[in-house]
Amino acid sequence: MKIKNVTIAGAGVMGSQISWQTAFNGFTVKVYDPFEKGLENGKQLHQNYAKAFVEEGRSTQEEVNASLNRISYTTNIEEAFANADLISESVPEDVKIKKEFWYNVSRIAREDTILTSNSSSFVPSNWVDEIKGPDRFLAMHFLSIVWEKPLSEVMAHGGTNKESFDTVVDFVEKIGLSPVPIAVEYPGYVINSLFIPWGFAALKLHFLGIVNYKIVDKVWMVQNMSKTVMGPFAQMDETGLNVIYHVTKNAAATDPELAIVAEQLKEQYLDKGKTGVNSGEGFYKYPNPEFKNPSFFA
Repeated sequence: MKIKNVTIAGAGVMGSQISWQTAFNGFTVKVYDPFEKGLENGKQLHQNYAKAFVEEGRSTQEEVNASLNRISYTTNIEEAFANADLISESVPEDVKIKKEFWYNVSRIAREDTILTSNSSSFVPSNWVDEIKGPDRFLAMHFLSIVWEKPLSEVMAHGGTNKESFDTVVDFVEKIGLSPVPIAVEYPGYVINSLFIPWGFAALKLHFLGIVNYKIVDKVWMVQNMSKTVMGPFAQMDETGLNVIYHVTKNAAATDPELAIVAEQLKEQYLDKGKTGVNSGEGFYKYPNPEFKNPSFFA
């Protein structure tokens, strides 16, 4: 199947990055968010990316203008999904929200539309009972920042057809990324199987009062013999603390310490609007990310 029109569900940090990367590589993109405020945030992020691409020498002004012109925005669910060739979902990592989303969208989309989830903690089979046409459904998981970490994990479930899987692998390559094909479901995929235990260990050290987050990050950077290596808290800021919260809360079912961590993360950060780089403050304040040139234990 040839992909031309792509709809990205979610205008937050990940949705905006995926939609920008897709449009920048020549595809027609529609961004869906149920809230106008969400779309306005997504539009501003796209403007920010366009400016950064020119300033960093990644692109010309003409190229980023063309990319912006390939993106449209809507809060209308029918308009968003009825004519898409491929859908990428980046809605919150919440079981109820995702189930409702996929139940509705899979019935609006054409029967040949490929359906993909950017979930970072759920495998595709979590949602197959909600989906009409589950054989065209699979995961396409991106990393933040998409163009700086150019990988996408493509994971099938037991009922995903080969054509859909191969089409998504090809699509990942066409938007300038390296696909990581995963034909067997595995919780955590590849990247998060490595990152999540690292992040959980860091969260415990901080929230259980062992050491504070700055020491955790600086110890990790020294251990890697480079002060430019991003520590776990800086990386969680970049990912978005709302995403980290949902992943931590889901994992707390089998780890009582993570239940404490999730509650503290919500109270100390999310409830105060501190969601990471996207809000200007998470564990660190932005701009001026001190983790890039720290003096040890300062």
